[in-house]
Amino acid sequence: MALDIQALEKNLLNCKWTDDVQGPAWLTVLGKNVVEGAFREVLTSAAARELFAVRQSNADLAEQTLDVLFQFTSPSAQTAGELECLRLVLAVVLLHAFLQVNWTGPNLELKPVDILSVPDDYKDIITDEFLNSKSIAELAYGGEPAYHLVEAPFFLRLSRLLLDQPFERCTSAIWWKARVWAVHEHVIDEPVAPPEDLISYLQSWSKNITSETDLTGRVLLEEGLFHHLLEQDRQAAELFVRAARATQLKFELTGALGKRTKFQQNDVTQLVLLAESRRRDTDLAPVEVTPSTSVTEERKALPETLKLNDDTLLERTQFISSNPAAPGSLLAHLDPSSQPPLDPLDQCILLAMCLNIKNMSPAHGLTSEQMAPYVDRVIAHARNWSVHTMALLLRSRLEANRTRTVERSTLQLQALVDQMPTADSTVTERLAYIHDLALPSKWELQRELAQRYFALGVVRSALEIFERLEMWEDVVKCWQSLEKPDKGIAVVRDLLEGRKAETDVVIARGKAASEGRRQTMDAAHEAKLWAILGDLEPQNALEHYSKAWEVSGGMSGRAMRSLGGYHFARGDYQNAIACLRKAVAINPLLTRSWFILGCAYVRAEEWQGAKEAFTRCVSIDDEDAESWNNLASVFLRMGEAGQKVEVENDGDDEVRCLS
Repeated sequence: MALDIQALEKNLLNCKWTDDVQGPAWLTVLGKNVVEGAFREVLTSAAARELFAVRQSNADLAEQTLDVLFQFTSPSAQTAGELECLRLVLAVVLLHAFLQVNWTGPNLELKPVDILSVPDDYKDIITDEFLNSKSIAELAYGGEPAYHLVEAPFFLRLSRLLLDQPFERCTSAIWWKARVWAVHEHVIDEPVAPPEDLISYLQSWSKNITSETDLTGRVLLEEGLFHHLLEQDRQAAELFVRAARATQLKFELTGALGKRTKFQQNDVTQLVLLAESRRRDTDLAPVEVTPSTSVTEERKALPETLKLNDDTLLERTQFISSNPAAPGSLLAHLDPSSQPPLDPLDQCILLAMCLNIKNMSPAHGLTSEQMAPYVDRVIAHARNWSVHTMALLLRSRLEANRTRTVERSTLQLQALVDQMPTADSTVTERLAYIHDLALPSKWELQRELAQRYFALGVVRSALEIFERLEMWEDVVKCWQSLEKPDKGIAVVRDLLEGRKAETDVVIARGKAASEGRRQTMDAAHEAKLWAILGDLEPQNALEHYSKAWEVSGGMSGRAMRSLGGYHFARGDYQNAIACLRKAVAINPLLTRSWFILGCAYVRAEEWQGAKEAFTRCVSIDDEDAESWNNLASVFLRMGEAGQKVEVENDGDDEVRCLS
């Protein structure tokens, strides 16, 4: 039977299986199992084990990268199209298995070695520890280390290797490659620019699916979220609006009469978001989420929505039944107190717009007031587990700085952390919209909870979480807050000198090698520890930062940023320029590095370099007022062809540099 590649790709992208996919039974069964969340069946299938057969080599495996272990061929695939589809299906299932383990839960009882066909000669070498440690090292990118406690990193690394293979027939592979890159960005310490052609290829390919309304909206939304991740907010905002237009989502932020407190006598104007999705054939009845709703079987499949229980504020704004939209509005027929449920994809778009309001508005009360209607509109009708989780997380962030809501904010965040290991909803539901949300990973969510505790002064509880997550930079901050900086220094030194093991995995690896041998770690992670030690011991900072650069093999952006700051603070501007030049070459997305580099050029009176650095600052963040001011001042000091101009310094045009 001829293989319908486009139908298979569409099912994988929509995360919904239809029976119209034509092709070999073994391949369509694999595709259906991926969509339905049966990851173990797919990854342990005969076709998968053929593709993941480790080839033998005379070279030392410890010195080889993971890509040389595989040829990614399968006798089951009779044609080039079948082989490409098999690679794509397995790349998708590996990515989703990684997301299940590290983002949505529940736990996946599947180890990396379970999916490989390993020759007998290699079974003592190729272990879970070997594969995961190799993957952590190879996932370090752009001078940024990967988080060392990420679970099953081999799944993500193998998914990337599969998608790096040539695809001529499966055109959606470029979209999946962009999704893998987006997940990869969350695994490393700081965002790094992706390959230059990735987004452009995705944009070119997306023009071919304009007839698929929701798929077009999804690709625009995910492209916007990618720009949001890289802090390119203006581009993100435009893409979110285009995504709403593509899915035919109608929305309007307006005012309506209502009450916000229990003792309010008169109705006053309250912000409300009117929104309506287009009618879809698959529309389902929503679960109405209100604080007074009893716990039913339907509610158990959703994240717990905590009550406010305040003596003054109402749980939700009570609007009077009226039509607040302006005359002629497309939403004039909507009642703000009883709006229709939204499609989950449209809910994702509204939450993305809410994120962008936060980034593109000043940090004052109006920002929270603008964001709240977006979040409330999504929370009112729960349609999907992950979407509802994201909405509750955003509400928790909004309520963190208000006295009457800070308690619920923290408890809600704790409830979201606790729900991850549970199996109260299906894997399919949790992953259906995971790529369309800015949902943090498990460790990012736990770190956010620890930071909330730290901000509230509950430092000991924050310290316990940071230590469990082995986020040593935050552990050090906690010890400093407790006025015990020596303990922070001792932690870092113990890690570097092998007296303290980071995980049971590291201990097991150390014992397997030699009982008396010091445990080793990947170069990027070790470099980060040396840089942290340099921050803690200013008297030896130069030595520690240099050591960090050395052990990283000249790849640690963190080390060079620290060295540049060290020389700048001591007035050694030429060395600061040299170090920061290397830092921005490794990771050009960090505005702070470009800004300090520009200031160093100014102090050295090298105006051309200063112009370049501040230009990069404003190209990354076009609302960086300080960089714009400095750039204007630099231009005043430049003549034609970049030569110096003598300008009287009356104080008005002074370049604002770091002291």
